[in-house]
Amino acid sequence: MERVDVAIVGGGPAGSSAAHAAATGGADALVLEKGVPRADRDRLGPDSTDAAGILDYWVDIMGIHPDEFDDGVVQRELNRAEFRGPDESATLTSTGIDSSYDEFGYTFHRARFDDWLRDRAEDAGAEYRAGVSVRGVDTDPDVSPGSDDPRHRVELASGETVGAEFVVLADGPQRTVTNKVLDEYLPADAAASDRLASRTANHIAYQEYRRVPEEVYEEVNDAIVFWWGVMPGETAYPWIFPNADRVCRIGLTMPIGLDIDEFDRDAYALLDADDESIPQGGEYVRRLLEWQYGDEYDVEDDFPLVEDAGKRNGTETYPISSTRPIDSPTEAGIAVAGGAMGTTSAFHEGGDHVAVRTGAIAGELAAAGDMAPYNRRWKEAIGDEIVRNVTMADMVADYDPDDWNRIIGAADAMLAADASGGLLSQPYRSGWESVKLLLGYKWNKRRVKKDYVGIDESEYVY
Repeated sequence: MERVDVAIVGGGPAGSSAAHAAATGGADALVLEKGVPRADRDRLGPDSTDAAGILDYWVDIMGIHPDEFDDGVVQRELNRAEFRGPDESATLTSTGIDSSYDEFGYTFHRARFDDWLRDRAEDAGAEYRAGVSVRGVDTDPDVSPGSDDPRHRVELASGETVGAEFVVLADGPQRTVTNKVLDEYLPADAAASDRLASRTANHIAYQEYRRVPEEVYEEVNDAIVFWWGVMPGETAYPWIFPNADRVCRIGLTMPIGLDIDEFDRDAYALLDADDESIPQGGEYVRRLLEWQYGDEYDVEDDFPLVEDAGKRNGTETYPISSTRPIDSPTEAGIAVAGGAMGTTSAFHEGGDHVAVRTGAIAGELAAAGDMAPYNRRWKEAIGDEIVRNVTMADMVADYDPDDWNRIIGAADAMLAADASGGLLSQPYRSGWESVKLLLGYKWNKRRVKKDYVGIDESEYVY
């Protein structure tokens, strides 16, 4: 049987970062990635998507400056984020959080980013195997690190077995392997496979790559744009993110399995009165473009799909983990990182920065031979970021379009009162709604900070 120090399930940002950190620390690290083909990637790699960007302070959380990337990873530098409601809008030009990165943020090509992370891990000495599926992990709790027998036996679909002292689970929001492993350490009535089931624990996202008219591109080529309160569902929203060469990623995220009869069709800009079910992603995108640009352009002719981009014919559909993050069963020598641990924010969909950071922590500890500090370390590194996002998601969970107009209007008033372009710094100059927004955020943040972990380490039984 093959033996390694640390076996890593999944080769995305979390997995490759774990491999890089482990190999840098002198460990024998092996990444097992089932791999998918992609039209705009030269080689097999993880199920990458290109929906998100990176904000300024996320650069410091991630610990990688964009100057380090290969050409083609960064698509556009950003100077603002635009938040648009049904009738109100607000533009954010500063996150208000200290950062070593001078710009507001950037958008990037996720597949190229993943491949760059893989190259970095391999350069550090890690081994990366694409086209390899993991069926499960068998752990012997009586085996301690350094024994002749491995503590973990990673079972591959090929029938082969890899022995490892430590395992990092980084298989993304689908948690195909993670849920099976965690079920071994949780009571049957609190199984991870139930609590983290994809249809209930995840959102679904869809996006299209479209080449937009020059005038439209000039409006958004240095911004990320979100619409809130225009489609039903908790933290459901469409977006436009700019790529290079007049290409934009236009998409949306929403909960899975929504019942349209629970919503007022007339209240939402992207619903029609005769809709019998929630629209599919492609229909939502078409309606968004018609709503925003249909008076000036023929959307199908002037916003063509870029069919050689993305995962499939210029489109991508993928899950996003929308659960609160979970602790890991570290006493068993196992760490869960990135999307598999639920760090991707359902509020704004960002997750690559925290995936890289949690993976790096897991890999560092595996190389040091002690996974015990992992749950404490990831909270120290990204806890404030997670609390902010959970707080905001909880606050807007039941918002309807009128609420979004009210809250975006309040945010716009605060931004107008603060010449620096930040948020929540000058609420008392900008009206009662702004004061209520700030006080509500602070109150909810104190509450969330006490309980923001979905599965606590105390729940695991060894």
